[in-house]
Amino acid sequence: MLGPRRGWQALRRCVSLPRAQREVRLRVREALGAREPAGEVKVQGWVRSVRSQKEVLFLHINDGSSLENLQVVADPSLENRDLTFGSAVEVRGKLVKSPHRMQNVELKAETIRVVGPCDTLAFPLKTKERHPLEYVRQFPHLRCRNNTLGSLLRIRSEATAAIHSFFQDNGYVHIHTPIITSNDCEGAGELFQIETSNEAREPAEKTHFFDVPAFLTVSGQLHLEVMAGAFTHVFTFGPTFRAENSQSRRHLAEFYMVEAELSFTESLEDIMQVMEDLFKTVTSTVFSKCPRDVELFHKYIAPAQKTKDRLAKTLKNKFVIISYNEAMEILKQASQTFTFKPEWGCDLQTEHEKYLVKHCGEVPVFVINYPYDLKPFYMRDNEDGPQHTVAAVDLLVPGIGELCGGSLREERLPFLESRLQRLGLTDAYQWYLDLRKFGSVPHGGFGMGFERYLQYILGVESIKDVIPFPRFSHSCLL
Repeated sequence: MLGPRRGWQALRRCVSLPRAQREVRLRVREALGAREPAGEVKVQGWVRSVRSQKEVLFLHINDGSSLENLQVVADPSLENRDLTFGSAVEVRGKLVKSPHRMQNVELKAETIRVVGPCDTLAFPLKTKERHPLEYVRQFPHLRCRNNTLGSLLRIRSEATAAIHSFFQDNGYVHIHTPIITSNDCEGAGELFQIETSNEAREPAEKTHFFDVPAFLTVSGQLHLEVMAGAFTHVFTFGPTFRAENSQSRRHLAEFYMVEAELSFTESLEDIMQVMEDLFKTVTSTVFSKCPRDVELFHKYIAPAQKTKDRLAKTLKNKFVIISYNEAMEILKQASQTFTFKPEWGCDLQTEHEKYLVKHCGEVPVFVINYPYDLKPFYMRDNEDGPQHTVAAVDLLVPGIGELCGGSLREERLPFLESRLQRLGLTDAYQWYLDLRKFGSVPHGGFGMGFERYLQYILGVESIKDVIPFPRFSHSCLL
């Protein structure tokens, strides 16, 4: 005998009950992609334009899912005084074939409900105006409603997904490295120190919340090296912070960094190949997923820079490799006068980096084997005197300069102990030395600034225009 529950299940299998037709909620992108008409749909978004004629009312609405707007056609009787540019609406109706050649369908409205009205006189963004980036930068809490920033945020989203997909498809394990740390990975001292409000008010007290001085991370590399002792391929992608006193178009106090570490790696060529593959794969994916958004930047924001042609050349050609010594020779023989005179043992300045890229044919350039004293303690000694170098690499790209930096890590305990001792860092990095005592292997890795990558592929002049929220704005405390 069937129990009540099993009997009901059997009844449901035997009897097919009619279902009421359900209303389908569509995003604007989904509606625009529809190939066939559809009935009983609901679309929600913000009004981008209103045009009322004697016999028909036209709206364009957008919900952020697409650069293109969805055209709504309605009876003039549905118009009301709150139906203005910027207002939030909910439209119910049917998707029908559009006579307009630029779109496949349009929404024939049956009802239009204004969810949130917008005072168009006070609203700083105006319909049918292409506001310059300098203008919308004044309104960090509203600028995402501008077409340019909307496109940027969709590109950021797709690029983020593409980066994760690249590493996961290639067998990397994603690691969440800490944001608060006691380590200065770069060794430059350009750190934001963390204090509680009590510590800030009472500086005479020597106690710390974490018992030791704590800082916002400048890199997740050292933590990734820990994980690379158990997983052969690891990566992280998160916020990093640099207290550089620079207001240049290339620097940010807070930015996102993509970092990876590879165990059992003895060649810089292996590291460089991952860098190049990452760049080309992610860029191709972004161009494929966001063609209209990318086109907006290349056509209207940076047309003079010919970014589109430059990127096509970058994706097509193999990246160039030169040594630091070769770079110095190129710079010393240059007819151009540099602000900073190129000298062996000095770091490359942005003007040097841009010249080297131009000299090599306006394609990305790997510069390898930098002077020993120029780089941090963890980079592998090349043992190549008299001009002592380490196995380091920087990737330089047109118009920007340095995009990625990496190296082989010093896995040999005696070499690492000697350098840390000379720098007076042995006690602070005892845990790092332990990694070389227990199953140490040759390894290396790199990091890429995400915002600088976006600045390059979009041709944006200021890096501050590729972040969601500009910092320390007079009107933004986010």
